[in-house]
Amino acid sequence: MNDAPPNPRFAETVLAEALADSPLVLIHGPRQCGKSTLARMYGDKAGYRYFSFDDDTLRGAAASDPVGFVGDLPARVILDEVQRVPELFTSLKAAVDHNREPGRFLLTGSSNVLLMPRLSDSLAGRMAIQRLHPFARCELTGQPADFLDRLFAADFPTRNVARLRAALAEHVAAGGYPPALARAEGRRREHWYRDYITTLVQRDVRDIARIRSLDALPRLLRLAAARTAQLFNVSELASAFQLSRVTIADYLTLLENIFLLERLPPWHSNHTSRLVKTPKLHMGDSGLACGLLGLTGAMLQADRAQLGPLLETFVYQELRRLASWHSQHHDFFHFRDRDQVEVDIVLERGGGQLAGVEVKAAATVTAADFRGLRKLRDGAGGRFVAGVVLYDGEHCARFDTGLYAVPLRWLWENP
Repeated sequence: MNDAPPNPRFAETVLAEALADSPLVLIHGPRQCGKSTLARMYGDKAGYRYFSFDDDTLRGAAASDPVGFVGDLPARVILDEVQRVPELFTSLKAAVDHNREPGRFLLTGSSNVLLMPRLSDSLAGRMAIQRLHPFARCELTGQPADFLDRLFAADFPTRNVARLRAALAEHVAAGGYPPALARAEGRRREHWYRDYITTLVQRDVRDIARIRSLDALPRLLRLAAARTAQLFNVSELASAFQLSRVTIADYLTLLENIFLLERLPPWHSNHTSRLVKTPKLHMGDSGLACGLLGLTGAMLQADRAQLGPLLETFVYQELRRLASWHSQHHDFFHFRDRDQVEVDIVLERGGGQLAGVEVKAAATVTAADFRGLRKLRDGAGGRFVAGVVLYDGEHCARFDTGLYAVPLRWLWENP
């Protein structure tokens, strides 16, 4: 029997704040990322009753009589996987309009319910929303990370740390899905990801969309995994299927709506005209990408060409996870000009401050590695705060004003 306490979810503080002033709060994110666990952990302490719409009987009752179902609910309630009963949204709106007491309803959803028409017409503007991702590394170690604040303060002290070496590839291959992390790397973890995708396609996708070629979705997702951290090219992805480009574009949007992949938009400036305006494609979790591609940490360690883009996705998602519970809002972009000079990740903080992050799997950094960050700095002008090259090295060091080489482990370990 394992009596170890569960890993902390640092979004819980933000969730508590939202429930203190909003009658309805939604936690949304990919299935199996820990939404139900977080909701129940909080709800058990705060006196909430729990209902899951994965239960066929409960789902049928709510869909048949949404007004009566909502009217019979206890004072504080968790409604899990609410996207499965869109009939409820209008009744929840009426209940909230009648009684706006904070903290009444805590909802979870495994698809972006904001894009569902019934919700857009009812609960939009009436609820607080908290995005939950799979685990960040700092949640797995149990210590909050201050990387974002250090980045926007350009505060990276000169010092030495131990290299991650093979552990870095293992972190990338593991990702952050709790059930995957509970399984041994290799066949067991790969089987879990395969079953996970099958379940999503057979259940969740059927709930939110009418798809003629369901069998195309797992194949499309594997192709996307092989192209993570690359420029988004629908035609290239569509060429492997006997389906139209428009259909594949719709399928990709659907995969975005269930949080399995993301488009990272390009950064642009009125002062910089020669920029590529194509978004980048990122998988929602590096472990999911590796599971779909059958890659282990040892394989990545042996093949640095494969490690590179998957490491970039790992870093991007780590930053997204840190930002999801931060007190300040962060927007994410990438930077690329027509000369192929790029910055992997650009972050914009409230007030227009900009910072750039370049990702390297190597153990050394040279001045040439800052070429893209210098171009971003020139284009952003006074808005640019700092740029870092994250790498698997031993030294944190300043290369120029606001430009630093920073060990990757500082993403989740505070110096």
